[in-house]
Amino acid sequence: MAPHHLPFYLAPGSGTDTLMVVMGVFLIGIVLWVGTLYWKLHSLPERMAHKSQKLQFELVAVLGLISLFTHMHIFWIAGLLLALIDIPDFGTPLRSIAGSVEKIADATPVSDGGDVLPEAAATPLLQDKPGPAKEKEHSHV
Repeated sequence: MAPHHLPFYLAPGSGTDTLMVVMGVFLIGIVLWVGTLYWKLHSLPERMAHKSQKLQFELVAVLGLISLFTHMHIFWIAGLLLALIDIPDFGTPLRSIAGSVEKIADATPVSDGGDVLPEAAATPLLQDKPGPAKEKEHSHV
């Protein structure tokens, strides 16, 4: 019934609309592609912070989740900035200092009352090595 000179994009009276099916598939593909791009962009701070310390990575991941569920972009920006900054490692030197202090505290003799003995406080910690005066005393023997 339709004239034969109609353009190709008009649907025939008895068949399916081919252009609508093609555009539907194209629309679904574009929506999936944009969603994938959004997820990759959203996880960018987490992927950047993955190489850093555990605490920094966890903070960035929490900020990303908060921004995802609240739709407040300031959390995502804060996570991105935190992922870009290398936080110095303060824990390792402090643990080393604490370990050294514990070794020093264990090396000094303590009396029953908890006080450091005065003769122990005045003597050096390394008592095994003879000093120059002790070497002279032993050299005459």
